[in-house]
Amino acid sequence: MTTVNEDLQNERDQKRVMVSKREFEEGVNEDLLCHKGKYEESIRKSVIIFGHIRQMQREGKIKITDYRHVLDCLLGSANVRDGSALALHYMMFMPAIMSLASPEQQEYWLSRAWDCRIIGSYAQTELGHGTFVRGLETTATYDESTKEFILNSPTITSYKWWPGGRECHGIHWFMVQIRDEETHEPLPGVKLGDIGAKMGLQPVNNGFLGLEHVRIPRNNMLMKHAQVLEDGTYVKSSNQKLLYAAMVFVRVLIVSEMVNYLSKAVTIATRYSAVRRQTPVKDGGSEIQILDYATQQHKLFINIATTYAFRIVSNRQWSIYYEVNAEVASGNYNRLAEVGIV
Repeated sequence: MTTVNEDLQNERDQKRVMVSKREFEEGVNEDLLCHKGKYEESIRKSVIIFGHIRQMQREGKIKITDYRHVLDCLLGSANVRDGSALALHYMMFMPAIMSLASPEQQEYWLSRAWDCRIIGSYAQTELGHGTFVRGLETTATYDESTKEFILNSPTITSYKWWPGGRECHGIHWFMVQIRDEETHEPLPGVKLGDIGAKMGLQPVNNGFLGLEHVRIPRNNMLMKHAQVLEDGTYVKSSNQKLLYAAMVFVRVLIVSEMVNYLSKAVTIATRYSAVRRQTPVKDGGSEIQILDYATQQHKLFINIATTYAFRIVSNRQWSIYYEVNAEVASGNYNRLAEVGIV
């Protein structure tokens, strides 16, 4: 009969483990599921994780003081192997609101987003335009008579992929409701769907989005840095580069997540090297741990050292990100280039 390490069992008995193995591993093995099945399984696991976190918050067992902690404990790769179905909502949608929405807009949208009363995505990249942001084709035209913006994707290449007749004022950000809150069916003028299987992150349902003359209220433009007044007057940002700030958060996060995946891989390799035995040194002797081979140590130690180095860099990036954010809030834009806004 298999026994469990005594220390691990003690921790489990004290209920310090967030989720049980039974909760996560019931049902069909994830590797045998189709694309749709993997997404649905990720949703199931994400709901379990969020339920535990909120219960622990209500009981006062944990306190989230930094948005990084949200991502670490809710979306960490240790919880959902190939990405959380709610990753874009918390990693890109909510940070975009925090970076680009006015205080009044944040008060309205963030509480609804945190409680998942609304679930959002981040639709910037278009089928024909990725890093060339100035080439994006989707337009938002303000109608003074109705105080609405009209969003339109005029061509197939302007369809948002992987989820912005008057003077052009550049890139801006808008909150767009794309589904009916009751039926969850796409709203009129909204064309959307899943892009299908990918090379990775299968549980994340990346999709496409096309907008055909979709009208949204004026206040759905995120107006922290630039505004459109009711009479159509455009109020320019004090620094146009700030309109690209939403992507900075996720770029810093990508480095942090890369470290998490690398450290997980290195840990697995090291533990395996400790239990895998191969080839006795002397005739008749026992096989030795492959961890004792110099060639194996060479492979492991380089990656262990790399993990530590990348972790140090990642922590420094987070520090710079928060420092620059604080400086920007006080009107100091001198270090924007350090966080990639050039």
